[in-house]
Amino acid sequence: QVQLVESGGDLVQAGGSLRLSCAASGRISRFDAMAWYRQAPGNQRELVARITSGGRTNYAASVEGRFTISRDNAKNAVYLQMSGLKPEDTAVYYCNAERVVNVGGATVKYWGQGTQVTVSS
Repeated sequence: QVQLVESGGDLVQAGGSLRLSCAASGRISRFDAMAWYRQAPGNQRELVARITSGGRTNYAASVEGRFTISRDNAKNAVYLQMSGLKPEDTAVYYCNAERVVNVGGATVKYWGQGTQVTVSS
């Protein structure tokens, strides 16, 4: 079990930047991956960015080149640096911790409560 607490969400103008933080209650090094998801009203939750325990990253096509995910195992924290923000980036952003639980690749996911990002045009 782990508690994840997001912070850094805000109202920002289009073209601006924000840095989201996710603080974990335990060692994030025990998870196979950490990620940021987002959910806009009326939409399904979608993966924004993911970083594995080995440091490999992948991004949604819509944020590639604008967002950067990073992790600090010493601080048990994950960050999402967002730049060039667009109104369509408006959503609640959720921190996620993922652990593979069997050889078939099934995972257990833990979620934070989310932080609101609103981008005005």
